[in-house]
Amino acid sequence: MNAPMPSRTRRAAAALALAALALLAAACGKEGSPPVKGPKPDQLPVYHVDTGFRLPDSATWRAAKSRGHLVVGAKEDQPYLGEKDPATGVYSGYDIEIAKMMSASLGFDPKTIRFRTIASANRETALQNGQIDYYVGTYTINDLRKRQVGFAGPYYIAGQSLLVRKDEKGIEGPQDLAGKKVCSAAGSTPLQRIQRDYPKAIAVAYDTYSICVDNLLSLQVDAVTTDDTILMGFAAKAPDELRIAGKPFSKEPYGIGVPRGDNALRFALDDAIEAHEKNGDWKKAYDATLGLSGVPAPKPPAVDRYGSPS
Repeated sequence: MNAPMPSRTRRAAAALALAALALLAAACGKEGSPPVKGPKPDQLPVYHVDTGFRLPDSATWRAAKSRGHLVVGAKEDQPYLGEKDPATGVYSGYDIEIAKMMSASLGFDPKTIRFRTIASANRETALQNGQIDYYVGTYTINDLRKRQVGFAGPYYIAGQSLLVRKDEKGIEGPQDLAGKKVCSAAGSTPLQRIQRDYPKAIAVAYDTYSICVDNLLSLQVDAVTTDDTILMGFAAKAPDELRIAGKPFSKEPYGIGVPRGDNALRFALDDAIEAHEKNGDWKKAYDATLGLSGVPAPKPPAVDRYGSPS
């Protein structure tokens, strides 16, 4: 069904807004518009750098120590999670804070991290080829990926959900996707689940979720599917145009990807995750980033030290 022209115009504006938050601020300057949301730097924790930390059994850590900084893979287009300011090049969000916590615990000042945007489909390759030291970016732990990389964590449990246009009446869950165009990121777990469990849906894949959302707003796809955490951020940025449909239909344990076989690094990151949960950094970081979506911080999941000798 064709939408009225005013709705199309608003969706086009919203699509541009999701590509650049600054444009959203300018477009929504009319009276009564909600304020632009985003991480609040003055409310973010300051992470204590463990200057005496050493991890000689980790080839990854030794290489980072030699160069003087960590190289961390991340996402750049996920509101509240991993987002890159196009003007300054600064990354922000909950996953970015997790990466900074880990850096501090490994003995590196978080300010020295070199973030590198890596698409979902390229994460394993980037870790295998040594392009990055570890990866923090809504990275679901599963057995297939464990054959290619290692995982510390989980540090958060998300769930797959659906993002639709606010006036969409026919989609309230994955059972309604037959014949519908559903967009997700290439190589992602959500895309694979739709293809496997809901074969009557028409799966569409792009490198990033932001492109999927742009296509949703411009009526080229009917829904976007990925973790609810990611969709919460997009819906919060365009609340008049987008909504999350139904309830989550999976469990997605987020882990920190490391090179496979570097168990010393993996177990050190497990230690760091637990330490930052206990000292309150984990919740403070959540509240200042992902918590701005209106969803309160859940209880942290138990770390899975698979393969640990202890």
